[in-house]
Amino acid sequence: MSETARWYVIHTYSGYENKVAQNIEKVVENRKLHDLIHEVRVPTEKVIEIKDNQKREVERKIFPSYVLVKMILTDDSWYVVRNIRGVTGFVGPSSKPVPLTKEEVDALGVEVRQVEVQYAVGDSVEIIDGPMEGFVGTVQTVDLEHNQVQVAVSMFGRETPVALDLGQVRVVKD
Repeated sequence: MSETARWYVIHTYSGYENKVAQNIEKVVENRKLHDLIHEVRVPTEKVIEIKDNQKREVERKIFPSYVLVKMILTDDSWYVVRNIRGVTGFVGPSSKPVPLTKEEVDALGVEVRQVEVQYAVGDSVEIIDGPMEGFVGTVQTVDLEHNQVQVAVSMFGRETPVALDLGQVRVVKD
């Protein structure tokens, strides 16, 4: 049994996703299981829907019939989640819960990590990760919303703009 909380996927009856999420949160609250079950999410996205020539923004479930739960897997936490009304089981072979990998969590955008930026436009930075690792360039733009920084790197005698994740660069110490 792992002592760190991991993300698991539970399958629900269609249309029960929000109710299941609320019920899990209620049980966690009532039984004081905050140390075992940390977070419950129903992944949604905002989409523009056109109905009767009217545009409106609606929230749609990305994975209908699925709910994500961040928890420490123990017999107790498994039993609590498995026995919530509307839950048909955990995703995994023979209902044995399989946690999402770090890559899957990142791809789903379930966890929003804040990157603290120590640089600004005009600063000299070194690329510390990826194929351009070791190159030094000048910050052109910083886009916190999209977790991106654009750096001008000198390649083959000319300035080339490179788009990188915020965490792929660090300030060059003088």
